[in-house]
Amino acid sequence: MSNVVGGRAVLVLLAFLAGWSMLARFSLPSGAQEMGGPLPGEGRSGEDLYRAACSSCHGLDGRGIPQHIVGFDVPLPDFTDCSFATREPDEDWAAVAHEGGPTRGFSQLMPSFGGAMTDEQVDLTLGHIRTLCEDRSWPRGELNFPRAMFTEKAYPEDEAVYTIGVTTEAPVRIFNELIYEKRFGAQNQFEIVVPFMFFDQEAAADGSGPTGWTGGLGDLALGVKRALFHSFSGGSIFALTGEIILPTGNSDRGFGKGTFVFEPFLSFGQDFGPGGFLQVQAGAELPFDPDKAEMEGFWRAVYGHTFTQGRFGRAWSPMVEVLGASEFEEDAAISWDIVPQFQVTLNTRQHVMANLAVRIPLEPDNDRPVEVLAYLLWDWFDGGFFEGW
Repeated sequence: MSNVVGGRAVLVLLAFLAGWSMLARFSLPSGAQEMGGPLPGEGRSGEDLYRAACSSCHGLDGRGIPQHIVGFDVPLPDFTDCSFATREPDEDWAAVAHEGGPTRGFSQLMPSFGGAMTDEQVDLTLGHIRTLCEDRSWPRGELNFPRAMFTEKAYPEDEAVYTIGVTTEAPVRIFNELIYEKRFGAQNQFEIVVPFMFFDQEAAADGSGPTGWTGGLGDLALGVKRALFHSFSGGSIFALTGEIILPTGNSDRGFGKGTFVFEPFLSFGQDFGPGGFLQVQAGAELPFDPDKAEMEGFWRAVYGHTFTQGRFGRAWSPMVEVLGASEFEEDAAISWDIVPQFQVTLNTRQHVMANLAVRIPLEPDNDRPVEVLAYLLWDWFDGGFFEGW
């Protein structure tokens, strides 16, 4: 997914203000003010441009000049802090540099530099800022591809996701899932998955048994992900995840499997830029009690392409996902599904997104219904849910 710089990133590109630091004390007209006149010095290196345009606010080392010197109250970011500096792709940093803070839902005190710096100068300056994080174990934000409905991405992330799915045939079943993801360290992520569901009960053939709607908690899952390999130049990222699924759901009512399940899987992402991406996941479900649940292998893949409205506007990511699963038994049938879908950024800051999908079974003579699914995603590292609209 292509996310944007976090709340502190309003100030990241204030590095370009140099002699404008005093103007930050005063309110500007509605929208971002545009810097006039090109920045002199064509052919200068990124470090030269940074020293000329940024160091008066952010210091030569990128750690920031004290607030009483720069003249505004908001703390400056530390460009050497890799947790902050690596998460977002250059495109998102450049959007604020070219168009100003309001283009990403940030302060109008951040002017537009589209008329003051060429694209090449912005790229060179950002390239130097990237070198201030010296720890190369942090994956770059360019490898954080849009989230598919089912295929787990390899990038470690800070996200909260609510997913809902509804079957299109009776008896109607409504599936809900809350996911909380927390990144720790350069390459790791912890996640909690809380499923709950509702369905319309049908009476038995003889007319007995309960009817009407019922619901309950499903089997909770706890997982840890680690990115084993990532290459910004190659556009690739590879991760290993292990999940423990807890028997918290009532298996007699169809809300769980009734046993602990270990679910290891591998995830891979590949950039096919500009805009194109492929993500693949393969793993297994290994129940602790095989009498209560079957061992199963699964594989998933999604290909998509991100389109942007204008140069830095709303991002649309149509995707096609293919799902396969089979029990570990001789001559076991393979279930196949295709899931066309699209993700769209909802707010100006682009850290709140939605996805709409349809899961269609492919194997003939199956008794599985078509499902309509949607999710709402909040990349909470980039700011509060109601920020940046």
